[in-house]
Amino acid sequence: MLTLPRPSRLREAHCHLPMLGRALSMIDVSMCRSLDEMLHALRVCTHNAEGLITDNSSTFRADESRQWVIAIGMRIESWSDARWPTRQDLDRVFPDRPCIVRSFDFHSLVANSAALGAAGVHRGTPDPSSGVFKRDEMGELTGVALESAESLIWKSVPEPSATERTQHLRAALAHLRSLGFVEAHDLKSPAWLGPELARMADAGELDMHIELYPMVEEAGQTMKSRQSWERDHVRLGGFKLFADGTLNSRTAWMLHPYVDGMAEHPRGLPNWTPEQITEAVRIAERCGVALATHAIGDAAVRAVLNAIEAVKSERIAPDIHHRIEHCEVVDPREVPRFAALGAIASVQPCHLIYDIPVLTRALPDRLEHVLPLRDMMMAGCKPGELLWFGSDAPIVPADPIASIAAAVGRGELGLNDGVAAESLSIAAAQALTEENSWKAFVSRH
Repeated sequence: MLTLPRPSRLREAHCHLPMLGRALSMIDVSMCRSLDEMLHALRVCTHNAEGLITDNSSTFRADESRQWVIAIGMRIESWSDARWPTRQDLDRVFPDRPCIVRSFDFHSLVANSAALGAAGVHRGTPDPSSGVFKRDEMGELTGVALESAESLIWKSVPEPSATERTQHLRAALAHLRSLGFVEAHDLKSPAWLGPELARMADAGELDMHIELYPMVEEAGQTMKSRQSWERDHVRLGGFKLFADGTLNSRTAWMLHPYVDGMAEHPRGLPNWTPEQITEAVRIAERCGVALATHAIGDAAVRAVLNAIEAVKSERIAPDIHHRIEHCEVVDPREVPRFAALGAIASVQPCHLIYDIPVLTRALPDRLEHVLPLRDMMMAGCKPGELLWFGSDAPIVPADPIASIAAAVGRGELGLNDGVAAESLSIAAAQALTEENSWKAFVSRH
């Protein structure tokens, strides 16, 4: 049980503001425990004129899109029938309207036939680089898309209008402020976000410190525009890179094969080569900012640390603290390298709550390497300095209590009807104290 009071000024070190605001109005199927429950939720939500229903103590919000049906929060690893839905499953509910259901990690989705058609994806469509369209034994598309294949389909969904974008942003900021956050870092910032935040700041409507991390591919354009939108409370924090995928889609880049990985990608799916990661670090340093790299698997973490070390030897900007996001599985040999290189471990302990099923199923031999928070702290990553906490909202809820509980209890707190099963504790020796866990959330502003 947590006993310390929540600090008054918190930092959300990893979130996605536009998508957080947008997700608040999408169908949320995160509480569904089976495929049938999810299909029922989709059917009921889209037939509810008010856009909001309560069913079996779970709240589902209807998406505001015109024709598309969009749902988020799918957690197949927690289902009683832990299998991917298919396009045929969704077709039975929506034979004509495009429908997609995104996994809670936003790295995979399932699309119905209408959505695949709208995206121009068909049997003959090849897998994109760093992505997979899953197929059945006959070579037909199942509707499941991973990583860049997921992004390809998502791009076909109608974008919110400028007015809707502003509404989403305001909703996200209000939500975070209500939880005690005075600072938020947006990872994967779109080009319009800085100017919109600047307008809010100029109008006296921004009461939080916001740091933006656009994709590193947009570094040139961002550096040209930053002076027009940076303000006292709106700053360029750095750039973002995705080194790998996620555990639930078995695309996180691992040193050793998953127990149940994809035959064609048994150790996951690196998004960039080690040389490309190194060049991305170099680009960030030349711009005088940090690189924040998504790295969930132990191979991805090692590749990023190697890149940071290589570029640090060039002395381009030695005082910059690059960030490694998530760090969910870390080989013990890499733990001391974080502090030695001045790299920030930007982690989201709340992910542990949602990932216990996939960890125990796919990586049973590496559970002791999951979120080695205590070892990181003992090796020099002081909470609040080189060890930061966030939520990755809307991937998981933004309330910091979930991360504090996970960092302290290392178990599936808050799930299984609120019962924490001791047998589900992951790497209990890596638990932090409640005090140190809160320090990792405290804002510098």
